Amino acid sequence: MSRLEPGQPAPDWTLPDADGSQVSLGDFAGRKLIIYFYPAAMTPGCTKQACDFRDNLAVLQGQGYSVVGISPDSPAKLAKFTDKESLTFPVLADEDKAVMNAYGAFGEKKLYGKTVTGVIRSTIVVDEEGRVELAKYNVKATGHVAMLAKALGVSLA
Repeated sequence: MSRLEPGQPAPDWTLPDADGSQVSLGDFAGRKLIIYFYPAAMTPGCTKQACDFRDNLAVLQGQGYSVVGISPDSPAKLAKFTDKESLTFPVLADEDKAVMNAYGAFGEKKLYGKTVTGVIRSTIVVDEEGRVELAKYNVKATGHVAMLAKALGVSLA
């Protein structure tokens, strides 16, 4: 698993959203995109993180950022997650984990002191040119959006 570095071209992708519609990296060309990878919809940490993005989406969009969440969940589970939490940004299904692998967001990680293979909670910011602007791995769900905003120079107040 290789992690992305700032300046690299972001790997291209097309994934289904909660409605089964195809969403591609190219759909965001000319805009900044925050891509966050999370292990599983409707779990406490992932719900907290998704709601944090939802609650701060207007501020992020006002600064020129779009947001997408990517997990290995099925579109059907993502539809329930979107409805239950009133998510206002796309959450995408990467069931075969190909995009996660391309972005370095799947592999060995520590979980409760044990080494396991799974989704590495990660956030990649892609600039208007399709290049990696920021790559953060092993992020915490709680307080993640505030940490990200600070790193991007965005005020959430």
